[in-house]
Amino acid sequence: MQIQETIACNIAKAGGIEDKYDSIICQAAQKYNVDPNLIKAMIKKESSFNPKAKSKVGAKGLMQLTDQTAKSLGVKNPFDPKQNIMGGTKYISNLIDQFDGKIELALAAYNAGPAKVKKYDDIPPFKETQTYVKKVLEFYENYKNSK
Repeated sequence: MQIQETIACNIAKAGGIEDKYDSIICQAAQKYNVDPNLIKAMIKKESSFNPKAKSKVGAKGLMQLTDQTAKSLGVKNPFDPKQNIMGGTKYISNLIDQFDGKIELALAAYNAGPAKVKKYDDIPPFKETQTYVKKVLEFYENYKNSK
């Protein structure tokens, strides 16, 4: 296992509900070496900071984990904000590693699955996935620039 340096938690303050989970986001960011502003951007896109969010395909919680993904990450209750953020951050960290640090591909894999990204060797040509990646990156840039 590679030793990674600890990330300082320089997270954007957006106000209101968007700051409610910052302490958990910082813990997850430091544990899994992921920019906290990326995690926050994903939560904004995935659930609009609603810990009880459930998609039409059954993804649950702040980072919209499917039952299968949640189970593989050791998340017992996907509606628990801490478990969900820790699990979702572990997953995106693994995907960032898997796709050689390419955030766009990791986000596409988070949305459409790693197999689809590998199949196309790029962001898959699905409108939902392309929109997802674009919006998360937009939120991410906004958070990074508002610190």
